[in-house]
Amino acid sequence: MSKDTVKVAEKTIEAVLGEFLEDQAKRLKPSTMRKYQSIVSLFQSFLDGYGSQDLGKQEDALFERFYNASGDEHREFCQIFGPEKIPGNVGEFLDYFMVRKVMCGKDLMQAAGTVMKKLGKWLEEKGYIKSEYAVDVVRRGAAAVKELPATEELAQKLYHYVDSTAADFDDVIEGYFTIDEVEPGKLHLSAWLGDEQIVVPVPRDISDASGVGWSISGVMGRKGKDWRILEAWNVYPG
Repeated sequence: MSKDTVKVAEKTIEAVLGEFLEDQAKRLKPSTMRKYQSIVSLFQSFLDGYGSQDLGKQEDALFERFYNASGDEHREFCQIFGPEKIPGNVGEFLDYFMVRKVMCGKDLMQAAGTVMKKLGKWLEEKGYIKSEYAVDVVRRGAAAVKELPATEELAQKLYHYVDSTAADFDDVIEGYFTIDEVEPGKLHLSAWLGDEQIVVPVPRDISDASGVGWSISGVMGRKGKDWRILEAWNVYPG
């Protein structure tokens, strides 16, 4: 990217998201529109907080100059960059931010996927992003419609189930664990850090609600050869 192209976008993310909401307001019921507004507000907050982490050197310099400016010169990420920055951030917004940072129920989780799916199609229709990027946004949104409510349901079940009654564990591991296999009444897990293969017994309703490829953040404890879930914080889509 040449130096003379690194400048504040003529149409920023903030402006584009505002235009998106204006268009949706023409067709949506007020109750649905409020959900769209909530999700777009959360997405903009996410971008302002995390969008700058993958910028190139010259883009980062532009961001730092305006972000660190005082008064009217100060700008956030969404007030600097254009809609081409949206597609690369949708996955983390849905799979991380909505799960870990937003305290909400299954309805709003599902709405996040729906809004991102609609946003992807709209951005392509308006010519703001290329077709191949729009396809990826739509795909991620469609997956989130199903997976986010399901992972939230599993997280709630695990939260109420966790077994911390046993004492003097031989080993305790805290971190992220991927669900590699699901059997009735059992979850086969692998730790993100390390090579531990963990099989934990769970009630049937928990195994039935679990998905291969999902990840659980929490604490596992081992007594002898037997593992137990001691704490479960969040469940992330695959």
